[in-house]
Amino acid sequence: MATNPYFKQGVRSEQTVYEDIVIESLKMYGQDVYYLPREIVNKDSVFLDDVPSTFGSAYKVEMYIENTEAFDGEGDLFTKFGIELRDQANFVVSRKRWKQLVGSRLAENNFRPREGDLIYLTLSDSIFEIRKVETETPFYQMSNLPTFRMTCELFEYNDENFDTDIAEIDEVEFEGAFQYALTLDSAGFYNNLAGTTGDNWTVGEVVTQTGTGYSMKGEVTSFNRDTKILQIAHAGATDGKFHTFTTTAQVTGSESGRVSTPTLVQELQEIQQDSQNKIFNDFEADFLDFSESNPFGDL
Repeated sequence: MATNPYFKQGVRSEQTVYEDIVIESLKMYGQDVYYLPREIVNKDSVFLDDVPSTFGSAYKVEMYIENTEAFDGEGDLFTKFGIELRDQANFVVSRKRWKQLVGSRLAENNFRPREGDLIYLTLSDSIFEIRKVETETPFYQMSNLPTFRMTCELFEYNDENFDTDIAEIDEVEFEGAFQYALTLDSAGFYNNLAGTTGDNWTVGEVVTQTGTGYSMKGEVTSFNRDTKILQIAHAGATDGKFHTFTTTAQVTGSESGRVSTPTLVQELQEIQQDSQNKIFNDFEADFLDFSESNPFGDL
């Protein structure tokens, strides 16, 4: 039997009606999510690997979660290094709505979502990374392609920079980034540009400490006025070599203008509250002596 004679393939008016029905369905049965385009800070043109990224914008758009259960994938895996969450989800978005709300605001790659970009699902407060974008599903119904289908996996944070101005999303950076804790002297309470007392250093501002031939820079994640501890993430030196903050030079805030000299510099390695770094370190100190030439046995 031939196809339905009352529907003509390739007729623009019928394609528009079909597309509007798809959009209405996504709005009824979908979820409001935020699309975060990945911005490459310093592209490695040789190896195309370990490229620092930042997420500076978030666009709200409706998407349908195609999974029949909560999430697919391998689920929660218990390994000797901890628990790995490998949840997967398939998101469907209308091409028309994508171009209106997201694609038209991007300078590049306006034609479709990109692998490596993120989707923040407000319902479960989780972030998914796009692994694959299917551009031909469903396959030319009404001789048209009305949707994008994205296969996504739960995002694993790797010191990326989040500046979306959405607290729930930017909180990932403040909780998961490797940070320095600088204990400041009392001068940190003053704004040297204005000469007045301030409440806090500005969260998100860049602090700079000038050394010999280089400068250390980092982003402020928090400041405790009582303990005088300034926490800094995404720290690095301008000469491309490894350096740390010191107690011999002042740090300056780019927005607040505050200037102070650290009295103590600490690396916050226990990012997770339940981490056991110190427990293992104390445990191995009972039977391993790394001052010996062969701490694991006799010569």
